[in-house]
Amino acid sequence: MAFQTQINTQPAPGLPGAFASLNPTATFPAGEGALVAAAGGCTIGAFGWVQADGRSVANAPANGATTAPDGFVHRDLTGQISSLFDESTQIIPQGFPVSLFTAGDFWASTTTAATPGQAVFASTTNGSLSTAAAGSTVSGAVQTRFYVASACAAGELVKTSSWSHAV
Repeated sequence: MAFQTQINTQPAPGLPGAFASLNPTATFPAGEGALVAAAGGCTIGAFGWVQADGRSVANAPANGATTAPDGFVHRDLTGQISSLFDESTQIIPQGFPVSLFTAGDFWASTTTAATPGQAVFASTTNGSLSTAAAGSTVSGAVQTRFYVASACAAGELVKTSSWSHAV
């Protein structure tokens, strides 16, 4: 582990993929142990698509489809640090369980600045988040059922919600 290089005066509000509230949540309807990370792993704190086998979850739709994601990959501490010199990871290794949430409030990193009430879009190449007005067209992304619930700059943590659609 590297030597500490930063001290914050306040704790971080959350971590990508963590719950952002105590509002109700819902998971993708799958049997016990049915959802696992696809080949190459699955990124926590991003959107996921259930693949054609009905079992594996990837951060991109199967066969280049442009359908909305099946859910948000929750932080269930299933990522593993597999290299001795790595400090952390957000990747769930292939074959490990994935918790895919269809509803709830979550922390995530966004590639764009965000303001409350904007829609959340998922990249169809890696499941990353971006924000824009609902109904907009975002190149390489599809609109999800989630909306922005807190303001942030690009690259920062944002609170996303499937419950709160208005400011």
